[in-house]
Formats: sequence, structure tokens, C-alpha cells
Amino acid sequence: MNIDHQPDRSRFVSLVDGQEAVLEYHLMPRNGIDFSYTYVPESLRGRGIAEKLVRTGLAWAREQGYEIEASCWYVRRFLR
Repeated sequence: MNIDHQPDRSRFVSLVDGQEAVLEYHLMPRNGIDFSYTYVPESLRGRGIAEKLVRTGLAWAREQGYEIEASCWYVRRFLR
């Protein structure tokens, strides 16, 4: 599964079977980032796509030194 970071659109995207799964974020003041939305089309669910998107996004944010927040309930599960 390939994940593309689209910083101009503030998101990570995986194109699977012609459908987009996304992890969206917002950069915040004082070096913060908020992961706000995760979406996987219903026909693609159960394949671990959302988890891969989130792990990729969080790894990138940590590499950048961002202070991570998550308003998305799914991403919050990975911050515990």
C-alpha cells in the first residue's frame, strides 16, 4: 500500500482500488499539529488502511518535532 503526503493539502492519502483513504491535519501555532479527520471508504474498511495512514502521519509529525494533538477519535487511540 502506497501512502502519499500532500503537504499543500495538509493530508496523507492512499489510493486503493481507485478510491481515496485520507488522514487530514492542521498545522497550529507554536509548532503544533492536529490530526483532525481519518476516512476510509466503506468498501476498503477492515484492511488496516486507516492504521497505516495514522502511523505514517504520526511518524512524520514526530520527525518534524511537532507537538501532536488529535481531534479525530481514531488518531487519539494511537496517542495513549
